[in-house]
Amino acid sequence: MSKSLKRVRAALEGHKAEIFEPGEARTAQMAADAVGCHVDQIAKSIIFRGDSSGEAVLFITAGGNQVDHAKATALAGEALGKADAALIRAQTGFAIGGVAPIGHLNPIRAFLDPRLLDFDIVWAAAGTPRHVFSVSPQDLLGMSGAQQADFTA
Repeated sequence: MSKSLKRVRAALEGHKAEIFEPGEARTAQMAADAVGCHVDQIAKSIIFRGDSSGEAVLFITAGGNQVDHAKATALAGEALGKADAALIRAQTGFAIGGVAPIGHLNPIRAFLDPRLLDFDIVWAAAGTPRHVFSVSPQDLLGMSGAQQADFTA
């Protein structure tokens, strides 16, 4: 088991959540198809780099939604740019394609799309491009330390 998957498993302890290996799940649609759910039940982890802080900022969004750059910038309180693979790995410990919304190596500012709260269960990357976990959106909100906010287009 990879170190990334172990960190997610540890973060899920004490919560009603399950990790699955449905196969390739690099995109929201691929993950939804693999687990048989609506694409909006996939909690995507989208990471930007704060231009002034240099830190990663996480936006956990429903699979069918897009992050609105202006709204995200306003929430973050600083201009946002593209986060490169090195920053994402350093901040979260995950590689692009398997970034989980929990189990990060370092604390991260996070925001959660309210659309995810419309479901009983949502699915998110579990630290690898082949693993996902199911959890209630309310538990995900608490575990991730995210702030519920409108940041989608």
